[in-house]
Amino acid sequence: MSNTQPAITYTSYLKIEEILQLQQPLSDGPEHDELLFIIIHQSYELWFKSIHHEIARAQVVLETGDTHTALGLLGRVRTIMKVLVSQVDILETMTPLQFNSFRDRLEAASGFQSAQFRELEAVFGRRDTGMIDHLPTGDQRDRVSAAMNRRSLWDSVLKYLVARGHQVPDATINRDMTIEYVANKDVQRVIANAYRSDPETALLLERLVDIDEGLQEWR
Repeated sequence: MSNTQPAITYTSYLKIEEILQLQQPLSDGPEHDELLFIIIHQSYELWFKSIHHEIARAQVVLETGDTHTALGLLGRVRTIMKVLVSQVDILETMTPLQFNSFRDRLEAASGFQSAQFRELEAVFGRRDTGMIDHLPTGDQRDRVSAAMNRRSLWDSVLKYLVARGHQVPDATINRDMTIEYVANKDVQRVIANAYRSDPETALLLERLVDIDEGLQEWR
């Protein structure tokens, strides 16, 4: 008997058959537009997963002062955000009447229940515990809660500044991560000085502004 494993193919590697079975409309018929609605939102969740993956790595390299790698990772995040926003154009091809043809089947389901997006908000610094109220109890709530207890992307940037030799106050670096960051004049002064005197840091700070703009566009 041969123990040779089947050759890896495009379909097997990407689990295409499994993926294509994951769209299960609830409407009778089903309603034509429900499939588009499902695919758009499933793709959002896949992109959220990718953003999590990139930011987690970016936080690691930021805290070592690795500007080059961090810029590449954060640039990728910004590009993914552009894709997220562009997908709204596809969703808007669905009229309110078409959406209402299956909306009642969704019952209380809502985008507010996206645990991955709530986790991303925590990674970006939000510390509103009320945002987990929309999530079912269990693993999803636990993940978002854990994210609100870890360093945010901005906290990793502050550690990056320290790694680059800038004097961020210890009280800021060692603050309680469960509390949302509040800007203060001492840190703002450090950032302004770093922007003027450290070209690599200036590039990184500009990339963060790009990401913040992308987040606002998505919201």
